[in-house]
Amino acid sequence: MNKEEIAEKINEFLIDEFEVDGSLISPEAPLKETLDLDSLDYVDLVVVVESNFGFKVVGEDFLTIETFQDFYDYAYNKIHGEKVGS
Repeated sequence: MNKEEIAEKINEFLIDEFEVDGSLISPEAPLKETLDLDSLDYVDLVVVVESNFGFKVVGEDFLTIETFQDFYDYAYNKIHGEKVGS
């Protein structure tokens, strides 16, 4: 799965799960504010990511995710077994 396919899949499930207008989603847009995430929403997001992509999400990983592009890169790196974070 390449980066474009990952971004498309992420956008699809975010639009569906969080009922956000797809036009608000862009690589530079802030993830938390655009999706209006609170702490319980992050739990939902983790569950959705794990079920859609099959990798385990560590809550601390979200500390470095600010934009949708960060989120796309995070998923890509996890799918391809690359180290995430520092």
